[in-house]
Amino acid sequence: MKKIIVTGGGAAGMMAAVSVLQMGGRVVLFEKNEKLGKKLFITGKGRCNLTNDCDMETLFQNIMTNSKFLYSVFYGFDNHAVMDWFEKAGCPVKTERGGRVFPVSDHAYDVTAALERELRRGKADIRLHTEVKRLLAEDGKIKGVELADGSVEYGDAVILATGGLSYPLTGSDGDGYRMAEAEGHTIKETFPSLVPLTVQEEWCKSLQGLSLKNVRASLFMERKKPLYEGFGEMLFTHFGVSGPLILSASSYYGKKGKGEKAVLRLDLKPALTPEQVDKRLLRDFEENKNKQFKNSLGKLFPSKLIPVMISLSGIDGEKKVHEVTKEERVRLAHLIKDLRMTVTGTRGYAEAVITRGGVHVKEVNPSTMESKIIKGLYFAGEMLDVDALTGGFNLQIAWSTGYQAGISAVEGGGRNS
Repeated sequence: MKKIIVTGGGAAGMMAAVSVLQMGGRVVLFEKNEKLGKKLFITGKGRCNLTNDCDMETLFQNIMTNSKFLYSVFYGFDNHAVMDWFEKAGCPVKTERGGRVFPVSDHAYDVTAALERELRRGKADIRLHTEVKRLLAEDGKIKGVELADGSVEYGDAVILATGGLSYPLTGSDGDGYRMAEAEGHTIKETFPSLVPLTVQEEWCKSLQGLSLKNVRASLFMERKKPLYEGFGEMLFTHFGVSGPLILSASSYYGKKGKGEKAVLRLDLKPALTPEQVDKRLLRDFEENKNKQFKNSLGKLFPSKLIPVMISLSGIDGEKKVHEVTKEERVRLAHLIKDLRMTVTGTRGYAEAVITRGGVHVKEVNPSTMESKIIKGLYFAGEMLDVDALTGGFNLQIAWSTGYQAGISAVEGGGRNS
């Protein structure tokens, strides 16, 4: 029976370990935290958006980096196979808006519990509070791992699934990158992705805590066509903007404009044409013609947004509505359809959902997840230079790569015995 060492008890590591057991292998799973799946507990605001119920074309469209590399593993263990797996493992799932798949219970705990049950049923040797310090390889073959306490664990194969650098409080500190690099692997530059954006304008701070639904956002670098366009929900913060719409925008910004200024343009009424916005304003102004302008916008904007819109429109808030000129009204209509902010950068790893960058995929066999440099070394999840947009796609990468790494480790392991 082949003995496979899995380093990292997150989504990819647990699925890799389960896959090893299903293939009849023995597994030793090292996790430096006090429990498995620590990052899973906080994904999807604690609900765990575990995959997306979409077709394969859409799945690949949502992969931001090296989508072709994932072709084989996605077809080997796709999103519907993942849903079936969790259903059979005692975690019923449901599909919500945008194809997002969650446990029926709305508790991330149930996702982790399903994986743990399978691990314990297969008699996995789970060692918590145990940190792997380095890989042990000889003559281009993996031998095992050295632990932080200096002890050594030998095995037929090692699966590195230690995650990236995002949410460092969950134990993600890039140690897997260091271990892979020490054995000759190239690590593509890493930086935070799916992360809130920082904004230059001071008025943003006054909107802290305000959530806007059904807005359209466009991100521009210089005067080119938009880097990103999307529709959905966003949130103003003390430093700028966040929320699902912004996290997706950050993925494009990080790829093309990291560290440079960009313009974020919001359409607050995307369902209305500019002409319809003007008609709406005319109607609201007629209803409130004897009120002060500042007291006439309650139906149009959330109360927190009103002072900002008045200030940016340049219209005197004390002015009576019937005194507002056509030019001023047109200016307000334009602002509603094109509210602009200057993006100055992103927040750090502590607030990033994922890490972009990682082990160079050209050094990994896309069919097996095995290193092309060290025989018997496999990679899964955020270790690899692959990432996706929000909506369950990054966890799908974790499940698919972990699943294949586990199968391949058993089928190809045993070189050291």
